[in-house]
Amino acid sequence: MTTTANQVYSSSDPGEALRAEIVARLALLVFVLCLLAPWPSHAEDLRLLSVGMRARVSGVTVLGAVPPEAFQEYDAVVNFRLPWGLFSQSGWGAGTRLMASVGALRGVGETALVVSLIPVLALGSQDGRLTLDMGIGGALLSKYRFGTQDYGGPFQFALTLGAGVPLYERLGLGYRYMHYSDAGVNGPHTTGADFHMVEFTYRLDK
Repeated sequence: MTTTANQVYSSSDPGEALRAEIVARLALLVFVLCLLAPWPSHAEDLRLLSVGMRARVSGVTVLGAVPPEAFQEYDAVVNFRLPWGLFSQSGWGAGTRLMASVGALRGVGETALVVSLIPVLALGSQDGRLTLDMGIGGALLSKYRFGTQDYGGPFQFALTLGAGVPLYERLGLGYRYMHYSDAGVNGPHTTGADFHMVEFTYRLDK
């Protein structure tokens, strides 16, 4: 009897699948809340904070099942400072940002364009030199099937967690975790992916 890749995947640990579904539903809820939040009405409320480059260094699975294919991702990223935040006189506190990226997702010899837009909450210094951030947004893939891997569709929910430290003057070094998932919108046969990335940034806003 012939066994397909999707059948093999569907036989994975049901507990793991349940955890992935719960996380996906929470991601969907937070993303909707972000869309309903009051966004700035003037372009001057967005201030360019930093630009950078990042690349995947590991694909160790954190959420969901282990993907059947291996991937590389390389991105150019731009961070905007949003007007909402709370900082003490010492310059430490919490602020909001909008992280936009464009890059290449490569797997099984094929390459897709990937574009993401993610609002994040950042904890740390007001000047952005030392931060810990987290956020949920969306990503668009120009191709979503790679060999036996099916992301489910061009739109993916994007969950991120990152940390950054100063490297030299305006240069910074960071770690970025990215998780792509369709949140089960396209059925139970789809598979997301995790990316552990190293990130180099150049801070523009003081």
